[in-house]
Amino acid sequence: MKILVKRIYELAARSDGFRILVDRLWPRGISKEAAKLDLWLPDIGPSTKLRQWFNHDPARWEEFRQRYHAELKNKKELVTELKGQAQKGTVTLLYSAKDEQHNQAVALRSFLTTRSVSRTDR
Repeated sequence: MKILVKRIYELAARSDGFRILVDRLWPRGISKEAAKLDLWLPDIGPSTKLRQWFNHDPARWEEFRQRYHAELKNKKELVTELKGQAQKGTVTLLYSAKDEQHNQAVALRSFLTTRSVSRTDR
């Protein structure tokens, strides 16, 4: 399973594979055509309350990651869909945040790559 993470403002590349926007909100200043998305999953993003609490503060990163992972456990269908797509080929999770190390796509990738979906998850 190959899951990449990339800012949506970077140029699309063939090596991106299946491109999925994982932001709850549409990114500023980019058209749907320019985004070159295969899929937008706004509901996979962190809740508005969690996103606003985090506010991209690196000091809150670990707690944000833990809280977001807890939210993801309740989004089994979406997680299964993402893992299924990643099993078919490369998937790139797209995000709009300026911080390349502390964002929901990075947290989502770690959730997807470290947690296997069991039969009870389906």
